[in-house]
Amino acid sequence: MTSIMTNQAAMTALQSLTNTNRTLSQTQSRISTGYRVSSAEDNAAYWSIATTMKSDRGALSTIKDALGLGAATIDVAYTGMNSAIDVTKEIKNKLIAARQPGVDRQKVQSEITELQNQLKSISDSSVFSGENWLSVDSGAATFNVTKTMIASFSRSGGEVSVGTISIDIDSVKLFDADDQSGILDTEDTTENSAEAYSVFNLDISEYTDTDNDLADLEQMIGFVDQAIGSMTTAASNLGAIKQRTKLQADFVSALMVAIDQGVGALVDADMNEESTKLQALQVQQQLGIQALSIANQNSQMVLSLFR
Repeated sequence: MTSIMTNQAAMTALQSLTNTNRTLSQTQSRISTGYRVSSAEDNAAYWSIATTMKSDRGALSTIKDALGLGAATIDVAYTGMNSAIDVTKEIKNKLIAARQPGVDRQKVQSEITELQNQLKSISDSSVFSGENWLSVDSGAATFNVTKTMIASFSRSGGEVSVGTISIDIDSVKLFDADDQSGILDTEDTTENSAEAYSVFNLDISEYTDTDNDLADLEQMIGFVDQAIGSMTTAASNLGAIKQRTKLQADFVSALMVAIDQGVGALVDADMNEESTKLQALQVQQQLGIQALSIANQNSQMVLSLFR
């Protein structure tokens, strides 16, 4: 039946053209944004997962920066420790030279004093971002013997947790202003010691060639050598922590890349597919317009019946 009230062909053509335009608009949006899922209405589940993972990725970026800061702090302490070891070795060499009878020990002591001052300078200068692990004050209200750095971020069952790497300052400190318990300011108070002394304040300027004084010098040499051993162990521990920090930073970087790839697989648009679809939809749009135009012309044909 031909009707001028209801044009079935035009309605069908219009519905088809509307669907084509809607799909074309969606495809153009994907091409312009690069996303297949750019909002919750596109795919609520994928959008929710991607949003959460992007948030976690941002947290990992902060973790990576924190690891870089921690690695720099460790590196400064390690560098200071190595320099202190070299200076302490020089002190031991001076003591060995002073063990020789007839040596002017006052002159040797003047050299040792300068080396001791250098040890203090090295320790006080080993600071990064306000952190000094070599010269501390354990009596300070803000002092914490365990230093921590953020190392990881994880999410499980909706709960988040932050992992840390811990460093015990007691095994690293060279000077402690509160109780003199650092490696270099701890005093030798053994029974064979004539008087209490530390690597930092030992003084041989008054020592003579008597058997007791020579024995004290030998004990002093052994005490300084023990300090070098403790410092070497501390430097090894710092080196191990630094290596762990580097490995963790590499892992975090790899994890960030994996998250980016996972999120991309969920929400990124396949540009090859979308560009091919765009061309097809443009052709469908043109054909839909022509079909609607033809359908609208059918009503005009009714006029020929009344001529």
